[in-house]
Amino acid sequence: MDKIKTAALGIIAGLANGLFGSGGGTIVVPGMERFLGVDAHKAHATAIAVILPLTVLSLFVYMGKTEIDYKAVLYISAGGIVGGYIGAKFLNKLSGKALHKIFGAFMIAAAIRMIL
Repeated sequence: MDKIKTAALGIIAGLANGLFGSGGGTIVVPGMERFLGVDAHKAHATAIAVILPLTVLSLFVYMGKTEIDYKAVLYISAGGIVGGYIGAKFLNKLSGKALHKIFGAFMIAAAIRMIL
């Protein structure tokens, strides 16, 4: 593993997470695949592990400076736990090609929604 490339990817993912609230999947997955040569399944699973520390750090920064809707956090987190469990179970059942297509479709849909 190239430590410099990996650390740079982490810095970029952390910056994106702090600014936009997403850095794990949107930055780490394609970065690990393209620049570190990691296969799709391992990149997606690793991105999930990376999201937690990025999110916890960003949460502490935002808690002091931004109003957070804690009721929404509770409900969204409950749904996210269920969805995360189901998604993790399906991850290994998908081919790398199918995983790329699904991930790409979500990225395109998110980009279109952000533009409009």
